[in-house]
Amino acid sequence: MPSAAMARPIVSLGEAQAFVRIETGEEEALLAGLIRTASALCEAFINQAIIERPFSIDLPASAGWQRLEILPVRSIDRVEAMASDGSSELLPPEAHSVDVDSSGQGWVKIAAPASIRRVRVSGTAGMADHPNQVPEPIRQGVLRLVAHLFASRDGGGGEPPAAVTALWRPYRRMQLA
Repeated sequence: MPSAAMARPIVSLGEAQAFVRIETGEEEALLAGLIRTASALCEAFINQAIIERPFSIDLPASAGWQRLEILPVRSIDRVEAMASDGSSELLPPEAHSVDVDSSGQGWVKIAAPASIRRVRVSGTAGMADHPNQVPEPIRQGVLRLVAHLFASRDGGGGEPPAAVTALWRPYRRMQLA
């Protein structure tokens, strides 16, 4: 499983306050938490990092191409050999190959895997540089989910609105095992 910074908020606190019609700052902390939760749920549903952030993934060393578990990969910046004690050493360019294909899928392979057991691949992933570049249906789905979570915070809200997944479904990326 990739290690990545937590999902960055997809919508601002001000946008969420306006959407749920809150005029005072009394519940800002609650709303900020709901924005983070809705943003993380969105990423889990569509299987993509939304706002650009760093990642680090540990893999077994292999001479075959291995697909990274995070989408969309923007760059692969480091490949390190991992020792059993947890220390790491940067692999020189001739010891590995990396690729990011046109769909944002990241790939890595090791030239001589016999001497290396595990590698750590680090880089950046995300579909947008900042929230204003996120497609509007994704942003609207997050706002609707925040409103639903806010309204049902005492436990009586039922299922999230179907409109949320309807807005996100066109951006969902499935990976075959």
